[in-house]
Amino acid sequence: MERKTHTIDATGKVLGRLAAEIATLLRGKHKPDFVPYKDMGDFVVVKNVDKLKITGKKMEQKKYFRHSEYLGGVKEIPLKTIFKTKPQEVLKKAVWGMLSKNKLRKEMIKKLKFE
Repeated sequence: MERKTHTIDATGKVLGRLAAEIATLLRGKHKPDFVPYKDMGDFVVVKNVDKLKITGKKMEQKKYFRHSEYLGGVKEIPLKTIFKTKPQEVLKKAVWGMLSKNKLRKEMIKKLKFE
């Protein structure tokens, strides 16, 4: 099995559609010999992540949640804040949610790189 490297320019592309394309490449579903129990995906390098297009009112309304494991420890961070500081993290979270929920997910996300 040989892995190729796909370079994607994110300038002007919509966040969700780009994330779906990346998830397909990372999983290996574009290959004719795809099997769901193997990590057969390719490497993906994404350029110009800060020029991604986010449609609708997501920039103001979308929030990411995390929990500190303590009572009342819910932290919420708006998309606008994360996108200003680390736009790669926004795309990575979107792709992470689109990958299959099994033991291979951690291995697949490691093949996503940013420039």
